[in-house]
Amino acid sequence: MKIGLLKEIKNGEYRTILTPNEVAELILNGHELFIQSGAGAGASFEDVEYEKVGAKIVETMEEIYQIADFVTKVKEIEESEYKLLRENQIIFTCIHPAASREEVDALLKAKVIAFTAEDTHKYGSPNCEIAGKLGLLKGVECLLRTNGGSGQLICGAGGAPAANVLIIGAGLVGRGAIEMAYGLGANITVMDINVQILRNLLSNFPGINTLISNTANIKSILPSLDLVVNCVKWPKHRKDHLIYKDMLKLMKKGSVIVDISADVGGAIETYRHTTHENPTYIVDGIVHYGVDNIPGAASKTASIAYAASVINHIKSIANNGIVEACRENGYLRRSLTAYKGILTHEETSVIQKRDWVRPEVILELKEGTYDIAPPATTTINNN
Repeated sequence: MKIGLLKEIKNGEYRTILTPNEVAELILNGHELFIQSGAGAGASFEDVEYEKVGAKIVETMEEIYQIADFVTKVKEIEESEYKLLRENQIIFTCIHPAASREEVDALLKAKVIAFTAEDTHKYGSPNCEIAGKLGLLKGVECLLRTNGGSGQLICGAGGAPAANVLIIGAGLVGRGAIEMAYGLGANITVMDINVQILRNLLSNFPGINTLISNTANIKSILPSLDLVVNCVKWPKHRKDHLIYKDMLKLMKKGSVIVDISADVGGAIETYRHTTHENPTYIVDGIVHYGVDNIPGAASKTASIAYAASVINHIKSIANNGIVEACRENGYLRRSLTAYKGILTHEETSVIQKRDWVRPEVILELKEGTYDIAPPATTTINNN
């Protein structure tokens, strides 16, 4: 199969989904690899490294789309790419389909076979772990007076207390943030809805505080906080929030909110997207950090970890074909978003009020013959 790796065009995105190691493995499996020039440069992988393992370098994304049967990248399909999509072409990238009706329209119109990579992870995406760790560090930076914050040092000093940090959500993202905050000596409170997770954290991180996650508990401790880090992926069908705009007046001026989950209209009502170039904005005296691709700043580490986590999916599709790959792996199957003009992504069907067909049905898989995986989100379509 002819597989193409695109250079990222999203502002501030430096990662790549395939390093030379994964490209070499695909070539050893008998596939041809075409790399857009500069596709790995943002993660410190130069064209010559791909050429050394047998890949061919091409100059433009137009060439990649024209040549490749299977196209992959890290981030969403941009408007400039819509016209380049070809019928039956396989697309593997982080589509985030529920959030973009136009992108889904383009995929359906082109009749491609598209997988949204963020739904393929059995053990959680390594990007989540990195986002948690790096998001906490960005919050630490924002607390400095030179960056618009209160001037609070995360670890304190002799005679001066450490920062009070709230981490909301103790999944993979939250765990990364906790590890970083704990290592830096912050006073930490962790919130989650799962009491067993909180109990386990007390054993692993002696001295932290834990609370059940709800708005009332958050409101009760907001006045004492220096830094709030949200790690909860908010269901897109929900209209409520954990922190409302009117709650900001309870916080100290110069305090910081980092929303790692980057959900507009999500857990943090005042959240909006920002970029690495202009990462913060202020609402009612509270600094907000809103970069929606935090791991892109640690592009080399993120690329190595991410490529290792998805290579088996890419290899299975290329080696076995769509049907067998999806039969063998429920996590890959649940990520199937569009199949030759038909929507197959459940969350998107709910959020965008579209008709859809389950992947098992469109691929004609008989019940009992395929691997099972849990739903990717709590947004369920009963139709």
